[in-house]
Amino acid sequence: MFSVTVRDHIMVAHSFRGDVFGPAQKLHGATFVVDATFKRPQLDDDNIVVDIGLASQELHAICGGLSYQNLDDDPDFTGINTSTEFLAKVIADRLADKAATGGLGAGAGGLTGIAVTLHESHIAWASYERDL
Repeated sequence: MFSVTVRDHIMVAHSFRGDVFGPAQKLHGATFVVDATFKRPQLDDDNIVVDIGLASQELHAICGGLSYQNLDDDPDFTGINTSTEFLAKVIADRLADKAATGGLGAGAGGLTGIAVTLHESHIAWASYERDL
């Protein structure tokens, strides 16, 4: 399996519901380093997994749409705990939509999976991986 990873970041505000979250139930900020990994079993005709420039551009656009937002105020996330795991899935699904609609270039048709990892800190991160 071949893979290519591109990186960006998001800075958000949010709060959580539930005692399991302790002090994070209060509104707080979070900064995540975002890694998006694109996978395929064989390289395309240009011997690449995906156009790195387009992958970086689309990840940046998705991250830009989330950054500097209070996710508690976003209608897409009403009533949802926007945990690190959940946000990894949101970003992976949005990248999958971009791949399906040509945003990652014609060669992206051979992609078989996307994995997104959000790094909360140097000691904690969460990932979501999906098939295409």
